[in-house]
Amino acid sequence: MKMKEYTPVKEGKVRELYDADDSLIMVATDRISAFDHILQNDIVDKGVVLTQMSKFWFDFTSDVVPNHMISTDVKDMPEFFRNEKFEGRSMMCRKLEMLPLECIVRGYITGSGWASYQETGEVCGIKLPEGLQESQQLPEPIFTPSTKAEIGDHDENISYEKSIEVLERDYPGHGEEYAAKVRDLTISVYKKCADYAREHGIIIADTKFEFGLDENGEIVLADEVLTPDSSRFWPLEGYEVGKSQPSYDKQFVRDWLKANPDSDYKLPQDVIDKTIAKYKEAYTLLTGKEL
Repeated sequence: MKMKEYTPVKEGKVRELYDADDSLIMVATDRISAFDHILQNDIVDKGVVLTQMSKFWFDFTSDVVPNHMISTDVKDMPEFFRNEKFEGRSMMCRKLEMLPLECIVRGYITGSGWASYQETGEVCGIKLPEGLQESQQLPEPIFTPSTKAEIGDHDENISYEKSIEVLERDYPGHGEEYAAKVRDLTISVYKKCADYAREHGIIIADTKFEFGLDENGEIVLADEVLTPDSSRFWPLEGYEVGKSQPSYDKQFVRDWLKANPDSDYKLPQDVIDKTIAKYKEAYTLLTGKEL
């Protein structure tokens, strides 16, 4: 009998999604994106780091919220996926109806949040204490959702009130309920994981989660969780308020691109090497395992 071939039903900047009938196979490629562009280079092994790190966090948070992960072992997947190309970078997932929000949580003031705070004293409509310094830990983590944009467009930061409207539009009668649930889950998952990470030498400054609804209307954590692509990881060692921090994420890539505006989104080898080394270092610190 001929092996069934699969083609992606959806391709994101980094991930490819395959429909395997009663499940989805999410494959993290080695592509890297910055400033809403997919770069010309691959970062070898990056997809494996993203998948294995998500697996670690899905297991770690399963007592807080159910998630979509079924397996990361290609032996559990259709024959097409049982080869080196998909090994380590593929996750078999439950099918969900995804909610139209990026659920962003900020535990520290940095990036676009810092820029907004300097101008208005607020982040996404949330008034913050006066006198905060760059990279300072916030008194409590804040939920600052955004809308999901198509590739090439920018996600739009919105207020919590606006997130209720967005959800109400798609789920009449449930907007307020779902918004409150995803807000509370976002902050609970972040707190648990940020506390753990800090004990292992990494500050999670901010991150984004995505949630979906299962067939029973239950809210389920999905997509990727607390990877260097979806989060800002800082080394605890050397952390100091009042300035920007070195990081374990794409900051190397972003900084180089900013300094080289004519690069046509092509990176030199040393930036690629430093970037994957940072991703692997974060993985090892958090999981205690070498990839």
